[in-house]
Amino acid sequence: MTQPNDTFDFADRKINRLGYGAMQLAGRGVFGPPADKPEAIAVLKEAIATGVNHIDTSDFYGPHITNQIIKAALYPYPADLLIVTKVGAKRGNDGSWMPAQSPQELTAAVQDNLRNLGLDVLDVVNVRSMHGVHGPTEGSMEAQIAAIAELQQKGLVKHIGVSNVTPKQVADARKLVPIVCVQNHYNLAHRTDDALIDALGKDGIAYVPYFPLGGFTPLQSDTLTRVASELGITPMQTALAWLLQRAPNLLAIPGTSSRTHLRENLASATVNLPETALIALNEIADGFA
Repeated sequence: MTQPNDTFDFADRKINRLGYGAMQLAGRGVFGPPADKPEAIAVLKEAIATGVNHIDTSDFYGPHITNQIIKAALYPYPADLLIVTKVGAKRGNDGSWMPAQSPQELTAAVQDNLRNLGLDVLDVVNVRSMHGVHGPTEGSMEAQIAAIAELQQKGLVKHIGVSNVTPKQVADARKLVPIVCVQNHYNLAHRTDDALIDALGKDGIAYVPYFPLGGFTPLQSDTLTRVASELGITPMQTALAWLLQRAPNLLAIPGTSSRTHLRENLASATVNLPETALIALNEIADGFA
């Protein structure tokens, strides 16, 4: 385990390891406009004001709406802000999630991100595998990586990452281009990528877990509740603190559309879990196996 309140060198920037995930800025189901746009803008402004310099987003959140809110709130962007986006999916008229993996679709997605964020170049683009919609599934990503690499050569993308991927897909992608980050489902109860996180850390590659607090089904555990109560913090703060102590290359991006929850999340960066708490929390995944 590592100390929680430090930074990580990511995509040529020194990033505070507790960032912000923008998914929840859109409406219910990450579709349509938010119920309270002024509050969404206020959340972003407060996040930046309190030291967040890593925002994770995608133009298929909304679609388009989340990036438009980011631009409305923060443009022109602070010089130290790293905006990471994701391509590879699109939304149906009913809010469904569908693959968008052809070179043409990936190029259009990059252009959408550039336009809606108001940027000339994207800092990091994560290529999301859609071989399995709800989790990593083996299959070639060569054509998708090549398409984004071509846009990188044209100066539209600075760095490339991968998302929803298996260790083999990570290794295959790294043979094609330098990969700066992996974004997969990971939290206290879902620890399939433990070995991958450690392997990436040895090579200085960031691991960015999505659903760090359980996503659409928040983490629930008697052990988590008990440890949090003993420490005098919330269960979600405890879960975030555990992530930050899990590995130095792990960058947490909890999302929220509430300034109250934002403040609770950011306070996790100051929590240093004692060894007894870590031992108890490390056993939670066994109950979900």
